Amino acid sequence: MKVILGMDLGTTGNRVAAFSKDGRMVAKAYYEFPQIFPKPGWVEHDPMQILETTLKALKEVAAQVGGANIEGLGITNQRETTVLWDRETGKPVYNAIVWQCRRTAPYCEALRSHAPDIKARTGLSLDPYFSATKIRWILDNVPRVRERAERGEILFGTVDTWILWNLTGKLVHATEPSNASRTLCFNIKTLDYDPVLLDLFGVPKSLLPEIKESGADFGKVDKTITGVEIPVKAILGDQQAAFFAQGGWQEGVVKNTYGTGLFVMTATGSEIPESGALINTVAWKWRGKALYALEGSVFIGGAAIQWLRDGLGVVASAPETEAMAEALKSNEGVYFVPALSGLGAPFWDPEARGLLIGLTRGTKPEHLARAALESMAYQTRAVTDEMKKLAPSSGFKTLRVDGGAVKNNFLMQFQADILGFEVERPEQTETTVLGAAALAAIESGFWTLEEFFSIRRVDRVFKPARAAAESNHLYQTWLKAAQKSLGWAAISGMKDS
Repeated sequence: MKVILGMDLGTTGNRVAAFSKDGRMVAKAYYEFPQIFPKPGWVEHDPMQILETTLKALKEVAAQVGGANIEGLGITNQRETTVLWDRETGKPVYNAIVWQCRRTAPYCEALRSHAPDIKARTGLSLDPYFSATKIRWILDNVPRVRERAERGEILFGTVDTWILWNLTGKLVHATEPSNASRTLCFNIKTLDYDPVLLDLFGVPKSLLPEIKESGADFGKVDKTITGVEIPVKAILGDQQAAFFAQGGWQEGVVKNTYGTGLFVMTATGSEIPESGALINTVAWKWRGKALYALEGSVFIGGAAIQWLRDGLGVVASAPETEAMAEALKSNEGVYFVPALSGLGAPFWDPEARGLLIGLTRGTKPEHLARAALESMAYQTRAVTDEMKKLAPSSGFKTLRVDGGAVKNNFLMQFQADILGFEVERPEQTETTVLGAAALAAIESGFWTLEEFFSIRRVDRVFKPARAAAESNHLYQTWLKAAQKSLGWAAISGMKDS
């Protein structure tokens, strides 16, 4: 049975999945890797652990389906996360600095006067979220790395590039526009690296990977890894891959991925509209054309549940939060602002800090679980309210959702209530890995675009069931709590260093 592979290089773990011609996931493997928190607001990964878990998952799936049956591979990845490594030895010069990391907030603040020009060139807000300031931090803070980079001895990549380079036996140092557009080094109008930005951030061009189309020939997985050469036919950033799987090329589609963060996206065609508190990004460049999108990136979504589980021990597992939330008739005034890594869209405040408010002696673990779930719905509405000002209103009749948290029926119903329009959950909720596999499949002739989208199935549609006045009151109350969290790092004297 011929299959196509998708590889999802996530923030907390790496997944490889195989899909058959009828769209069924016929094999999968997933391995987590540790999160590293050296200081408050700092988040890192060990690049070698990212690689090791990726190879383990790939070998496991190849063994399950038979290497000779694999038609191709598509890669999707956590975006913005920054890896620098030695061109000769392949060893990282420092840990990967993760997209959530806030260490470069002071540097961003020092460049604040350049923010309008940066926004015009990149479509992005000047924020520690993106790659360029992370590159700059490594060049400036790891001994001898800058001088070695100037000599062409160091390579940079987001996680897709790091893994591709290793998969291909160090032969291919490349990326594509959906990832390149998240670096702050890429001009979304020219679709190439911008020399003005490289100079501003002090990034040598020799560090940077080649930019190919999102669906292209990215070389082959080295035969020593799985016993066969596997063509790598597509790369997409994780949210763009999910958007592709949800039919993002169709007019008016709006999707939200409930993963570590929350990522709302809608296409704008060939146009790059004024984006306000959102960001412009490249959805993909394919067959000679670039599709642009508006995106609202929320830093903490499902990670709030992970924090309740691993940080506080309030819950034993993520699935049990559904029953915990439903055990309460209401939130009883308890709200959570999950600014554990600052706040992203539409607030863009790296100095915001997490806030739990409305606590009493009667507050129980159930209140915290419910508040964490509700916070995802409130943050999603904050983004969609901003997006409605810029995107066609016809695109807001249904929100297409994906990611691990959408299995939670309480969250999905509450989301529909807070938004005031339908939420559509597909049968295949792991759309990130599916989207990467799909683009690779189309590039390799495994599917046509029409064949791929014909296999999409809807599991359930959640319709608003709460009075609009009540939903608005809940949301407006959460917004007041969010305002209290803004700038707290400066107020408390615990700013990122």
